[in-house]
Amino acid sequence: MESRQLPIPDGLDGARVDAGLAKLLGFSRSFAAEVAAAGGVVIDGRPADKSDRLHAGGMLEVSWEPRRDVVIVPIAVPELSVVYDDEDIIVVDKPAGVAAHPSVGWGGPTVLGALAAAGYRTSTSGPAERAGIVHRLDAGTSGLMVVAKSERAYTALKRAFHDREVEKIYHAVVQGHPDPLTGTIDAPIGRHPRSDWKFAVVAGGKPSVTHYETIEAFRAASLLEIHLETGRTHQIRVHMASQRHPCVGDAMYGADPTLSARLKLTRQWLHAVQLAFDHPGSGEWVQFTSDYPDDLQHAIDVLRDNDNAQTHIG
Repeated sequence: MESRQLPIPDGLDGARVDAGLAKLLGFSRSFAAEVAAAGGVVIDGRPADKSDRLHAGGMLEVSWEPRRDVVIVPIAVPELSVVYDDEDIIVVDKPAGVAAHPSVGWGGPTVLGALAAAGYRTSTSGPAERAGIVHRLDAGTSGLMVVAKSERAYTALKRAFHDREVEKIYHAVVQGHPDPLTGTIDAPIGRHPRSDWKFAVVAGGKPSVTHYETIEAFRAASLLEIHLETGRTHQIRVHMASQRHPCVGDAMYGADPTLSARLKLTRQWLHAVQLAFDHPGSGEWVQFTSDYPDDLQHAIDVLRDNDNAQTHIG
């Protein structure tokens, strides 16, 4: 068990406990919330919750159990396919149920673990548990990811993603019909005020821009093509839910469970269909595409079949 006792500085006056611990001790917001929930945060002798406010000059006492280092465990993932591979990069088509890299609280397979099991090397740049990772997809989202194999590729791709020079195109099936059918959602995203594992459109969040276009409209849902201008965690899911059109199957952000069950979906209908960027070695513009996996294609087929049946009956 580790502990710290320190005065609360003026700069954190009024800050939430979890946000303050993140700045003072370098915790993640989620870990800070776990410490508070376990009774490990005391302000002026009184236990504090993650959402309590700090006050300048108060005495903060924090006690916590250090987390063990996260390591990459080689685990084969037969469903993960390698789309492209050279000395600088490897492009994979990630199935749902696989995280990009290991993390505390995730005990399932990872892209890095699958690559290690298959004998691929990745860049050593970045944190050890994220070696070569330059962007991520949610565990429940399928589709294309690029992983850096060389150090020059890691540097170049991190810069390209930061500078928004990478083309990322997703397809999503959302509930209902967005109005207008084509548009842009420009709304800041930050941590959900009441759920640390979720995100939301919040004042003071990070600037977030999503462009969408309706490809096909069904009676109960719409198939959208989505271009991300920014790359926030859960961005598409949060933005579409904020418009009352959550991704079908996305229970975390309010999807209708009856529709998900009818389509036999156990995760959000969201797929990274296209990825394009300047190759970090040759400088050539390269582009990769991915077909829908079986579960998402089945959902589309059911939506179409239902519409055709109702049209025929009518």
